[in-house]
Amino acid sequence: MTSDQTELFAALSRQRIETPSWGYGNSGTRFKTFAWPGAARTIHEKLDDAAEVQRLTGIAPSVALHIPWDEVEDYTALRRYAEGLGLSIGAINPNVFQNDRYRLGSVTSPDRQTREQALQHLLHCVDVMRQTGSRDLSLWFADGTNYAGQDDLRSRKHRMREALQQVHGALPDGARMLVEYKLFEPAFYATDLFDWGAAYAHCLAVGEKAQVLVDLGHHAPGVNIEQIVAFLLDEGRLGGFHFNARRYADDDLIVGSSNPFELFCIYAELVAAERSSDAQTRAAAEGVAYMIDQSHNIEPKVEAMLQSVLNCQEAYAKALLIDRDLLAEAQAAGDVLGAHRVLTDAFRTDVRPLLQGWREERGLPQDPIRAHRESGHQQRVAELRGTVAGGGGYPEEPVPTPV
Repeated sequence: MTSDQTELFAALSRQRIETPSWGYGNSGTRFKTFAWPGAARTIHEKLDDAAEVQRLTGIAPSVALHIPWDEVEDYTALRRYAEGLGLSIGAINPNVFQNDRYRLGSVTSPDRQTREQALQHLLHCVDVMRQTGSRDLSLWFADGTNYAGQDDLRSRKHRMREALQQVHGALPDGARMLVEYKLFEPAFYATDLFDWGAAYAHCLAVGEKAQVLVDLGHHAPGVNIEQIVAFLLDEGRLGGFHFNARRYADDDLIVGSSNPFELFCIYAELVAAERSSDAQTRAAAEGVAYMIDQSHNIEPKVEAMLQSVLNCQEAYAKALLIDRDLLAEAQAAGDVLGAHRVLTDAFRTDVRPLLQGWREERGLPQDPIRAHRESGHQQRVAELRGTVAGGGGYPEEPVPTPV
């Protein structure tokens, strides 16, 4: 093996992709959830399926939880169960969008008691972090308004800031809060965290433990996501990703399925930061969390997750192949098309033989999808679990008694 290949293999071995518990259950769109035979019904079954993905890929060792969907009485026992499968508990995702009380918002609601209920749930999730050993609290808010004049926009900004400050102050040492934004939906007039700039401004204000989470599906068509990534990396405020893909305005397609070149360009920026001569930039890149956030509605659950992880691995491998010296020369010379070709040459490279060699060296199946299909895992869980509509998807929270 050449020194270059050794370096490539070492980089590929460092890659980590976190899978979401909800992607293993019957989760889907607001229109319909199509039940899949054997879809996970409990958090323990979700972890079992995640272990299958890790077994076949070697780069998906952590699982994000969604609370209360994955609520258990004993989180320490859940942590031990995950560790017994060779997994760890990843980001904790609160749910402040599904209760009827959040009709006008959660932490930005005009109703003080609703805001307090949402805050207490967020603080409960911080406690779940402590019990599970999670590093990240992943925050997404559906808060916003549908009509002009419905609420005071600056007041909603202040309420959001206050809630984030309180949660930030409760975080344990070494923990982070990742603040996610979304262009629109479900709010159609104004979304309280409407773009990366709004999330970034809040993060700067509340403290060093607050960083921005970039969800690939939460942007308008044509937005240059890799430029946002580069900017936040340089500012030291890129906390992580929710990987997925979208055609129009949502994020439930498999990452890399609709715009693989965009995914490659994002990884190109991340690899550039990993290899930067600036220690601060390298540290920022090393701290980024890579998470899948997809609801597999018509796809086999485990196979869809495998495809997602493998698409990220392929994009990363291609980004590692960019000739950085040649690229820098072309950029410095103002060679517009020459520099572009350096990137596209790497993107067009067939990295499948490289990845097969990497897997062979680590005792992993050369074709994880085929290995999964031939393993009988899907047939076993289908027989064991049956088909349960809504299992592990979007259960309704109890509606509180109005105060």
